[in-house]
Amino acid sequence: MAGKGLPFFPRFSGAVLRIAAACTTRVTVEGLENIPRTGPVLIICNHCSNADGLLLMAYVVPALGRPMGWLGKAEALRWPVFGWGMRQNGVFGVRRGSGDLEAFKLAKGVLDTGGVLTIFPEGTRSPSGAMQKAKEGATVLAVRSGAPILPIAITGSQRFWAKGRRLPRLGRRMTVRVGEIFTLSMPKGSDRHESLRLATVELMRHVAELLPPEQRGVYAEAVK
Repeated sequence: MAGKGLPFFPRFSGAVLRIAAACTTRVTVEGLENIPRTGPVLIICNHCSNADGLLLMAYVVPALGRPMGWLGKAEALRWPVFGWGMRQNGVFGVRRGSGDLEAFKLAKGVLDTGGVLTIFPEGTRSPSGAMQKAKEGATVLAVRSGAPILPIAITGSQRFWAKGRRLPRLGRRMTVRVGEIFTLSMPKGSDRHESLRLATVELMRHVAELLPPEQRGVYAEAVK
């Protein structure tokens, strides 16, 4: 893997996670050539299991070769040891359901200064593995920052470590699929709420296209 320019902790975390994956499951990674090595990048990804963030740390961060910021739930950063490790890997907390303006400013600041930010627009893990309705805050961030957007789809992780399971099921196959960069703008000719809804559908369509039909969920009809 690449990533020699990464700080020690993300590089170490990625190596440990890849070893753990090799011992417990089979992971296929596709599309790493689509990852830009410089400039601001907003990474969006579906969220179907407990393993999703770990897979990005293991395979996407080393391919980036530079630090990546994350939006995560604020309460997780208070967990002993695990919370400390999350902070060392660039996670900063969002108070879910509170419209956290400070987190939005921080996230936009990462992109405005040419950094990489990863978000799960659905906001929480899907209990079935199929895509859920995305939060519109992700769309607002994408439009206001103007940053290039990199869609990533994770397939099969819900069978490995589903929401609600304390431990993963060994031997399950998973795929991390990286799509092509795109940018997002608000559609014209509609009222603000409708424009935001349409832009959110367009945002998530790029992820849904990378998923098998059974995981596209509420965005299945958006895929042409």
